[in-house]
This record gives sequence, C-alpha cells and structure tokens, in this order.
Amino acid sequence: MKFAVAVMAAIAWSAAPASASELIARDATNVRLEVNREGKALLSYRSHGKVRHVLAWGAINAAHSESGRRQVAFRLDYSGGWGAFRRPVWKTFVNACAPEQLPLAWLVTACRAPDGSYWAVQSWQRTLPVYGVPAAPGRDAWELRLSHWSGPAPQLEVRFGWTYRRFHQIFGRLTYRGLPVYGFTWKPTGEPLDDRGRNIYVDTLDSAYGKGWYRENGFLTHRPTGGFCYGFYPHGDRPSGRGVRYRATVTGPGVAPDAYWEGSPPQRYDRQYDLLADSHLLALLTGDPVCEPR
Repeated sequence: MKFAVAVMAAIAWSAAPASASELIARDATNVRLEVNREGKALLSYRSHGKVRHVLAWGAINAAHSESGRRQVAFRLDYSGGWGAFRRPVWKTFVNACAPEQLPLAWLVTACRAPDGSYWAVQSWQRTLPVYGVPAAPGRDAWELRLSHWSGPAPQLEVRFGWTYRRFHQIFGRLTYRGLPVYGFTWKPTGEPLDDRGRNIYVDTLDSAYGKGWYRENGFLTHRPTGGFCYGFYPHGDRPSGRGVRYRATVTGPGVAPDAYWEGSPPQRYDRQYDLLADSHLLALLTGDPVCEPR
C-alpha cells in the first residue's frame, strides 16, 4: 500500500475522555435502568459488595466538533438516590421507560422513554494495556457507561487494507449525524485534552499474543476528517498483532452511545484488493493530515 500507515498519537494506555457516554461505575453487576416521565434516569447496580443508586439527568445527544457549543454531559447524583428529608428516591421512583433491544454492542440494558428518546447502558473493558500485554489488577475493569439520545447513533466505519504487502491495515472514520468527530488538543501520548477528542480502541483475535481477544492499540481520530489509519506492525519486543479478526470500540460523543465495529480481514495478499483499498482510503479520507499518499 502506498499510504503512510500512521496514527495521530497512539496511546500507551487508555485515559478517560473529558465527555462521553457517561462512566458510572466499574465491574458492576445486577444492573437496573429506570427512567421517569420527568427525564431522570435511576441506575441501580451492585459494586464492591454494595448496592448503589445513581441519578442522571439533564443531557441528550452531543454537540458537533465544530459547533462552538459546550459539550453536553449528565448531571449526576451519587448520594445513593436519597431525596429531600432523606427519603429513598429509589423506593418511590416510577419507571416510564419501556425495555428495548437495540443494535448496540456491549449492551447491558436499554429502554425507550415516553418522549421517544433512548437510554442505554453499555459495559466494556476500555483501559486494557496495548500490544497484547496482560492486564495488571485494575486495568481490566469493565466500565458501566450510560447514554441518552434521539435520532441516529454515532457511526464507526472501518475498512481493511495492506501495508508493505505483509501487514494488515485498518482505516476509517467516526461520524455523528453525518459530521466527523474529532478533538482539537491532545497529549503526545494520545489522550484527548478537550471534550471533543475520541480514542478508537482496537482488539485483535487469535494473534501472536495468544488465543482470544487482546488489546492491540488505541489512537485518536484525526482533525478535520474524524478519520484514522493503523497498521498491525511489530512494536519493540512485541510481535505484530495481526489476527484473524478485529474489533474496534469508541465512546460516543457527548452522551451518545458507544460505537462498535468488527470484521475479518483477507489472510492472503492480493494486489487488486490492495489497489482498491487505496482508492477507498482516498475517497473516504480526503484532506486527512496523516492518511495521505507518501
């Protein structure tokens, strides 16, 4: 492939974004989602041996990267669901949100509110170490994330290519309502420093790291395309993470749901396939500052 297979600041580990589908808890079980007619959500779950109740309200969807608007975020009450006069809100909370089976990855539970909007809880391992390194205690937590939206969800588009005729490449873009999702400032290690930036977290299946899924890397979407391109090269003393299948997850902008992609690459190099991938990359990421011909 004739294109630079690069990322804009690959991350050595995963940091929490400034604003996204809201992180509520880690390693939670017995999760229950309720939403009343006033638009308040009550999320109940068990964590660290205790039953907990969190109220969330005041946000829906997301602001676009170039909108100039402040990014939306939930107001959260972690006091345990206790209202005025220390009355337990969770005991008198009246649910008005009908259960829904939505096509979301990592879905725990979801429902449709009376106003037609959707609420969802997703859970996945965002903070795994990269390049297939085994996770230390605390780095393998399953994050419980809450979202609230109406209309289309964020879209994560990913395609396959080849680089140096040996290594798999993925490229694509993240969009929300047809517009690219990206940030404006980030650390040299790749963590976004504003509430717009997004990291794509990529996993590889049955690779040199071992059987099953392992974290390959995480990297920023690019400004102004919302795009990315990444090659599965060796990294120092770590082998190439080339696998038989890949998946990618990204936290949604604002309080929109998290987006997911999964696919199987070709296992043998084919020049015609490679050339077609070149043309797809050019068409998809025109104007991208990193994924350009070299």
